[in-house]
Amino acid sequence: MTTLPLRRQAGAGAVFALLVVLTAGTGVLSSTRTAQDYLALRQPSWAPPSWLFGPVWTLLYALIAVAGWLVWRRVAGTGRGRAALTVYGVQLLLNAAWTPIFFGARQFGVAFADIVLLWIAIGVTAGLFARLHRGAAALLVPYWLWTTFAAALNLAVWSLNP
Repeated sequence: MTTLPLRRQAGAGAVFALLVVLTAGTGVLSSTRTAQDYLALRQPSWAPPSWLFGPVWTLLYALIAVAGWLVWRRVAGTGRGRAALTVYGVQLLLNAAWTPIFFGARQFGVAFADIVLLWIAIGVTAGLFARLHRGAAALLVPYWLWTTFAAALNLAVWSLNP
């Protein structure tokens, strides 16, 4: 394992946290009325209340940031992990794209395609992370599970709101 100076480790942690905050912020800023828009949709009976999404995503974004930081810290300066960190970046972009597609453009089918790609990218990221840092891969499991649920909810909303 590569040992980096503490200052560089802290800087990398801040960068990963910033990337994840920007991902979250992109989604929020793309549609400032997401809670109202969510309530206005026809939803399946098992849809969670809108207030639940904020706390869940806050926790998930923290886990995503820590996972990325742990892998980066392990592979920095070694040339290893490039594919894992690239796919990590792709899943962040797919994540950031979902809210503007779903709430901003109200393109539920396109949003479903995005979330399916996101689900795949999370799985690939977790698999690649597992080769580099098992703990980082484990941190992505709740995110993957929630995205599975969110994909099912997206599909249900799409079918109920043609």
